[in-house]
Amino acid sequence: MHLMRGLMCALLLVPALFGAKTLDIYFVDVEGGQATLIVSPNGDSMLVDTGWSDHNFRDANRIAYVARKAKVKKIDYLLITHYHEDHVGGVPNLVQKIPVANFIDHGANVETGRDAGRLMDGYLKAVGTTSRITAKPGGRIPLKGVEVKVLTSNGERIQTPLMGAGQSNPLCGQDRRRAPDPSENARSVGFLLTYGNFRFLDLGDLTWNKELELACPVNLIGTIDVYLATHHGTNLSGPATLVHALRPRVAVMGNGATKGGSPDTWKTIRSSPALEDLWQLHFAVAGGKETNSPDPFIANMADRAENCGGAYIKLSALPTGEFRVLNTRNKYEKQYPGR
Repeated sequence: MHLMRGLMCALLLVPALFGAKTLDIYFVDVEGGQATLIVSPNGDSMLVDTGWSDHNFRDANRIAYVARKAKVKKIDYLLITHYHEDHVGGVPNLVQKIPVANFIDHGANVETGRDAGRLMDGYLKAVGTTSRITAKPGGRIPLKGVEVKVLTSNGERIQTPLMGAGQSNPLCGQDRRRAPDPSENARSVGFLLTYGNFRFLDLGDLTWNKELELACPVNLIGTIDVYLATHHGTNLSGPATLVHALRPRVAVMGNGATKGGSPDTWKTIRSSPALEDLWQLHFAVAGGKETNSPDPFIANMADRAENCGGAYIKLSALPTGEFRVLNTRNKYEKQYPGR
């Protein structure tokens, strides 16, 4: 009888908890690029990257669809992590679908050439006379209702540990540094979003050496709840020295069917000490069943972009640290208590 009453109370409590104002994060499928829509408890919005250019407005349409689902009529802040096609290419299409109030980026593009010039021309034309903010490590993005702290930008990083971080990392030394990366990836804007006890990390496409600098000789970030797999889960990023030190409870991988989702990176994330689940936007063809999550945790199962339905993943978090994740393909949902 006591057990039954306890279960009844727990069931009644769940709707009450999630009737409170939540932080909502939508991981939009842009076929191996990034487009992450964040809606604060106040209703303010930040979109991180915009997916690819053109494809008959595929990515802009998917973002606009998710924005409507989230009841977002304008993007308050559009954060461009870096100037590669799968992140900034969709900006010209997006601004035709939904207004943007403020653009945020790391400053000038360090890459040159025809493609780099085309991407920057399209981006700057879309920005026009709209507010453009340069992200600096240690700075904050003024998204109301949450704290968004910039950790990396333009090849630089925070110099002092975040509150509660700074512990010596015993994993330092197990992952060797690699050749320096001169590309835009290493310039990625990375941030930590905090809502009460809930912490979400997005480092864009930050590459190996820059991630090691966040982890060694001390862990500058501390522990987190949810980790967006860096660089779509490619093996150019994601050293265990950082991922395991972060101790995420849940990881989300923004991979495509044939982009990202490297088997060795998948294993690194999956073996992180505190990890409960790894959610994926796509089944990674190269990984096979052995290095992909179980079907309920994968939003899109198609083996090619043209066969994909564009299902997204939604995360809703409370300031207590409790959160839930929904796969919109199959309506599978899982709740995670605060820790």
